[in-house]
Amino acid sequence: MSVIIELKDYSWKYLNTQQPALDKINLQIEEGMFIGIIGPNGSGKTTLAYSMNGLIPGQYNGIKNGEVVVYGREVEQYGHGQLQKIAGMVFSDPEAQFTAMTVEDELVFGLENLGMSIPEIRERLEWVTELTGLEKMLLKPPYELSGGQKQRVALAAVLAMTPKILILDEPTTMLDPVSRRRVFDVLAKLKNEQHNTIIVIEHNLENLIPLADRMILLSNNKLILEDETHQFFQNMELLTKVGIYPPGALRFFYELKKAGYTSNTLPVTLPEASKQLKQLFG
Repeated sequence: MSVIIELKDYSWKYLNTQQPALDKINLQIEEGMFIGIIGPNGSGKTTLAYSMNGLIPGQYNGIKNGEVVVYGREVEQYGHGQLQKIAGMVFSDPEAQFTAMTVEDELVFGLENLGMSIPEIRERLEWVTELTGLEKMLLKPPYELSGGQKQRVALAAVLAMTPKILILDEPTTMLDPVSRRRVFDVLAKLKNEQHNTIIVIEHNLENLIPLADRMILLSNNKLILEDETHQFFQNMELLTKVGIYPPGALRFFYELKKAGYTSNTLPVTLPEASKQLKQLFG
């Protein structure tokens, strides 16, 4: 697979701050990958997302060192709004993205700005509403929907533009477990059917781990771990040291391993954990 995002010794410091928000980050993201980004609060996750999307330095003042290259071009070489069509962004607060009075108008707003024909818009609208399960909500005001529904509207509005890269900044922070599951169901469809490059910043790991191909850990504004997901979570001592607490099954087997009851690699999904339990106690 080809590398489509590359950060080279990249640092960013906001104005009027003492420390950089990101410090000498080197990272490559390949096309079609599902990437999970985790880390303690204030570790630079959102700054990293905004840097890959061009919102930094486009909408923020600060001091930049190094390079952020997307599809072979440094982000500052893209024209106004050009990169955002390639790397769509879904924010943690969906209402921050709403501009229209109905869900349907919200979903077609960007398509109309692109000058698409009515048949093209209708086809794109039908596709994205079916994908996100919003068919019955098109005439409702987006502000009156539940938190999970609002987040799916925000996601659908970005997807309607068919960006090659989809970046989600803590999309389920304000959602209940059922709504979280529905958002990740949509992401699973995108991964399996559309093969988008998807980058998700998320605190709740239970839904993220089964989908992620690779994981990134930020701490103290530095990238301290990046690996294939299964191998990434073998580093439990490091993860717990920086305040990351993976799902209960993974922590359970980590404690078993520390106590000497198993020497197996740690299971990162429930099917893997179930298989190991049968081996140990069956």
